[in-house]
Amino acid sequence: MNTTLRRALGAALVGVLGLPALAACGGSGSSKNSESSGGKGDKTVTLVSHDSFAASDSVLKEFTQQTGYTVKVLKSGDAGQAVNQAILSKSHPQGDVFFGVDNTLLSRALDNGLFTSYQAKGLDRVPGDLQLDAAQHRVTPIDTGDICVNYDRAYFADHKLAPPQTLDDLVKPEYKNLLVTENSATSSPGLAFQLATIAKFGDGGTSQGEASGGGWQDYWKKLKDNNVEVVDGWEQAYNSRFSGSAAGKKAKGDKPLVVSYASSPPAEVLDMKPQPDPKDAPTGVATGTCFRQTEFAGLLKGAKNPDGGKALIDFLLSKTFQEDMPLQMFVKPANQDAKLPEVFTKYGAQIDSSATVDPQKIAKNRDQWVKAWSSLVLK
Repeated sequence: MNTTLRRALGAALVGVLGLPALAACGGSGSSKNSESSGGKGDKTVTLVSHDSFAASDSVLKEFTQQTGYTVKVLKSGDAGQAVNQAILSKSHPQGDVFFGVDNTLLSRALDNGLFTSYQAKGLDRVPGDLQLDAAQHRVTPIDTGDICVNYDRAYFADHKLAPPQTLDDLVKPEYKNLLVTENSATSSPGLAFQLATIAKFGDGGTSQGEASGGGWQDYWKKLKDNNVEVVDGWEQAYNSRFSGSAAGKKAKGDKPLVVSYASSPPAEVLDMKPQPDPKDAPTGVATGTCFRQTEFAGLLKGAKNPDGGKALIDFLLSKTFQEDMPLQMFVKPANQDAKLPEVFTKYGAQIDSSATVDPQKIAKNRDQWVKAWSSLVLK
């Protein structure tokens, strides 16, 4: 989920639910042992991640109590920046474990040899379709989430118009001028939405693409003709242009459709003050528009504290961490034994089928796809 949303929601959760937030970049659970990783018998394990990593202080303290290791967190910007930084520093890794590489960036990390193989405890409780490196166990699935079109319930009720539910719906005349999305070249949700259309309509020339009338580029021509609006990033789309979010209402946003997350509706409920118990969240999810993202953790090759790193990866898959994650990072646990909080089950969308694209195919075509998208949509 976008860094800004996670931070804002973390602040809301502290005030509304009394949950502790993760300390700043220095990490949680810091103590006299919180020194740079290295040295025989070192009891600090360093987690390198994107800016959106969050966990309760109490949960990371439990890890320390169980293992004797203290977690130090180093944040390195958004997911793409963090992966690139890890690649640049791979000869002298900044930490022991990397968390936050997702399926859109996975092949880049694996091809650059970032990780050492390790089969985590609890991996048998993770569905096989999430284990994208099952043969070598260089990375461990930790969470999943879905990028989907969200809609403003009030707008569609007021206009007596059924909200769209599929990608095909979005190009219909009744939804003209209603959708705002993010730039594929500058935004991970924007790229995920483009990948959803590639998964659905194919890359022109495939049988699937031909069957749908020319592949994803043909589809985007139709979206453009329907006056889709493109902005640089999620924050502008969701908090400024979208009429359904609390921030968007304040900003007088006029787009009732936005590319966001399947977890955005429960987040909107949590952001209400005072806390109500509405029948529905103020926003909904077009469940036929989604792309599945899975985030992984891996033991960095050359880690100074590999034993601590392995213990931390095991803990990231434990029920303790996995059940803390949804209200910290607004993602779903990879461990199928972990329970979701009620706000997720009550207000979150059930995504029965979410699009995916093979990471190797993404790696091979990503730059070309983004360049073609930019030429087609932004010109």
